Amino acid sequence: MQEKGSRDVAQAAVRMAATSTREDENLLKSSLIDSDIKVGAVDFGGDFVASINKIIDRAVFMAKRDNIISDSHDEEGSVAGAAHEAVIQIMQKAMGMNIGGKIAVARSGQHVAVAVFFGIGMLHLNEVAVGLGHRAIGNK
Repeated sequence: MQEKGSRDVAQAAVRMAATSTREDENLLKSSLIDSDIKVGAVDFGGDFVASINKIIDRAVFMAKRDNIISDSHDEEGSVAGAAHEAVIQIMQKAMGMNIGGKIAVARSGQHVAVAVFFGIGMLHLNEVAVGLGHRAIGNK
């Protein structure tokens, strides 16, 4: 099967991060298997500043749990780097606020993308933000 490019992988990550239910996640996973794109997601919430490390850790853990990446240093580092990039993109809006939403990881071949889709704010006065990071994992 043909490896998908960075744009396809990034789109899959954003689509997965924007799903609202586990059923939607599973449907998207199933539809992307034929495209040779693996995806996974995990929900997250809390104080933004206190949560940055947890967000990155959860992205790496979920990617390994869902067999999107292997237990290797370069693959874990690629997901961590992409997750950090995605989080940094929403930092200005989220600083000092609470966040809640979803982190998604998608991969095809060498391309891995991490998307975060968060509501930011207090109570029902939320702003919405999306961040996206991409890394390439080298061949061995």
